[in-house]
This record gives sequence, structure tokens and C-alpha cells, in this order.
Amino acid sequence: MSTTTQLTADELLALPVGRGQRYELVAGELRVMPPAGWRHGGVVGILQTLVGTHIYTNDLGRVFGADTGFLLHRNPDTVRAPDFAFIAKEHLPPNEPSEAYWPGAPDLAVEVLSPGDTSGEVAEKVEEWLTSGCAAVWIVDPKLRTVTVYRSSTNVLTLAGEENLVGDPVVPGFSCHVNQLFR
Repeated sequence: MSTTTQLTADELLALPVGRGQRYELVAGELRVMPPAGWRHGGVVGILQTLVGTHIYTNDLGRVFGADTGFLLHRNPDTVRAPDFAFIAKEHLPPNEPSEAYWPGAPDLAVEVLSPGDTSGEVAEKVEEWLTSGCAAVWIVDPKLRTVTVYRSSTNVLTLAGEENLVGDPVVPGFSCHVNQLFR
């Protein structure tokens, strides 16, 4: 009989950071994420620039980078860290949260696939983000050069090439060609 040690969000925060690894906590289970490759990092940088600039220029809310943990559930705790996240201005609390991890889900979570990601892991993340309150999840695939937009488990759209990635209604007014993410 094997036993899995359950961690809390506070225990996750106290873990030493080492060798560029990031962690997520899923129902109390620690998940180690190896450092991302350069393609992954490049796409995240473009997303931060394109979407982040639009968000800040139009005073739409707040952008969060890949190291930001979102506390989605308690007892057992789940802390996820998307590659890019956005919280709309109207959903920001009047005072900054005192917790180490952002309490709850962002309005938009973006996950950029890494070569080691399995379809099961990606499906699990999408479902978790959506059921925790995300209005949209974008799955960006650098290998296939696609973006799959999830507004629910049944409202799914995959885009490629010159097709427009549109942020409405989650990121009002944002639009770019999908291929712009893979320059």
C-alpha cells in the first residue's frame, strides 16, 4: 500500500525553488513542471506583449505572468499557475489580497503547450480552469501553431494561421492573427 503525502498551499509556498522548476498543487498532490523550452517562452513573451499591452492601454484589468499561483480549491488545496492570466477590472477586489496565491480563478487562463504535455494533463487543466470560474481558456500549441479557445467544455474553437484570435467578451477589443503568436 502506498501513501501520497498531501500538501497545503502554505506548504507549497515554503518549498525551495530549485533548478528553474515550477510546481503546481492538484488536490494536495505536488506536480513538478520542468523548465519550458525557448519556443514556449517566446510564445509566452509575445502573448504578454500583445495581449498585455492591449489590456493596460485600455485599462481593462490586471495581467499575471507564468509564476503566479491561483488558489482554486481548499481541503485538499489546488494551486495552478497558467502561462498567462488576466483578471478584468470589475473582478478585482478593492484591496489587494493578503494571501500569497491569488484567491480564485482568473477571467482568462492561457496555457502554452510544452513538448512533454499530455492530452490528459491539458484536458484536466482546461476542465479545472473552467469549473473554477475562468470565462475562457486558451490552449496555445507552438508545434501545430494553433490556439484552441474554450468558453465551456462544449464551446470550443480551434484557430490557425490568418484566422483571428478574438478576446471578446473576456478581453474586450483584443484581436490578432493566430500566426502573430508564432513569429
